[in-house]
Amino acid sequence: MRITTALDRYVLQLQADGRSPHTIVQVQRHVRLLATWMATQKQLTDVRRLRHEHLAAFLADPETTTRADGQPKLPTTLNALRTTMRSFGSYCDLARYAPRNFGGLVRRARVGPRPPRALTEGESKRLVAALDEAQTPAERRDRALFRVMLATGIRVGSALEARTDDVDLEAGALHLRHMKGGGTLLVPLDEAVRALLAEYVEGMPTGALFPSKDGDHLQRRSIALRFKAWIKRAGITRAASPHSLRHTFATRLYEASHDLMQVQQRLGHASIVSSTVYARAGAI
Repeated sequence: MRITTALDRYVLQLQADGRSPHTIVQVQRHVRLLATWMATQKQLTDVRRLRHEHLAAFLADPETTTRADGQPKLPTTLNALRTTMRSFGSYCDLARYAPRNFGGLVRRARVGPRPPRALTEGESKRLVAALDEAQTPAERRDRALFRVMLATGIRVGSALEARTDDVDLEAGALHLRHMKGGGTLLVPLDEAVRALLAEYVEGMPTGALFPSKDGDHLQRRSIALRFKAWIKRAGITRAASPHSLRHTFATRLYEASHDLMQVQQRLGHASIVSSTVYARAGAI
């Protein structure tokens, strides 16, 4: 069986297990990278021939550990790749597509938590001011999306999967039905965002809350590019991503409350340990 065929079957299993679209896309990207490397470096395409030595060579190769611009990939990025290799190897072993778990020896590197990359209060105000100048339908969609993310701290994936009927204006809340790791979350909206969404969804058909031009859910790549343009328009020169909005919300919430449990609940973290990074950031 070809590595890519095993990948297709693994993706089907992940979908059956309810894994998030983000996780599935990441797995596809990682295993395709492995398949391409194996075919070009080892002339190997059959998953039954994969051994742990092959994965070690793949993970240690500069072609794997270096970005297209020549800079080294982040340790967290490489750890995500290692996790995929472990899970893919385990799946192929359990499904009897391979005679052994070729990913069983892979271990994640020890990496300290990276400080959250939050916007400053001034940068947040400049971004909101830029968004409030939105004119075109696409710009108004961006305004609603990024202001909701900034005001609630929801993940990009949850926002992009949201539908118009997930907005409860009467209750002043957004119902997230696609959370990382499964589950749902009812997210409260402040008055400003509630009013913004009321205006935004008026007259919209039932469907994606933040739709693409053809009406489907937006893709992460598109959102990253749109956000980069808005950051530039707001005069923010340092690196930032849509996920920075989640960090910004959480950082401000902890600074105001010093309550990690509240941060955990608002962000939907399964463990409060994930929320402690904002306490450490506040102590810097």
